[in-house]
Amino acid sequence: MGECTDLEWAVQVLVNNFDKYSSRCCCCKNPRRISKKDFRKMLSRELNHMLTDTGNRRAADKLICDLDENKDGRISFEEYWTLIGGIASPIAQIIRQQEQSVKFTK
Repeated sequence: MGECTDLEWAVQVLVNNFDKYSSRCCCCKNPRRISKKDFRKMLSRELNHMLTDTGNRRAADKLICDLDENKDGRISFEEYWTLIGGIASPIAQIIRQQEQSVKFTK
């Protein structure tokens, strides 16, 4: 297989990051999920530059509660992906605004 594109590499990093903090429940048939404790750890280690209050337990617990659509107390890959989209969307907006301001200053 050839060299990965930037996008392929980015997707691999996101999947690997989820796997790094997740674990299987009880048996192999259950999908991987991130526990509250490991999710807090992931926030403080992996997203401390993009999210504020990553060390704040209450803020992290509120984020978990907001993401946890099925209310099982753990974060599934789909719920994790919601977090990634929620972070990427405002960043994309900032990048576009910066590009626009550069165009107007030239």
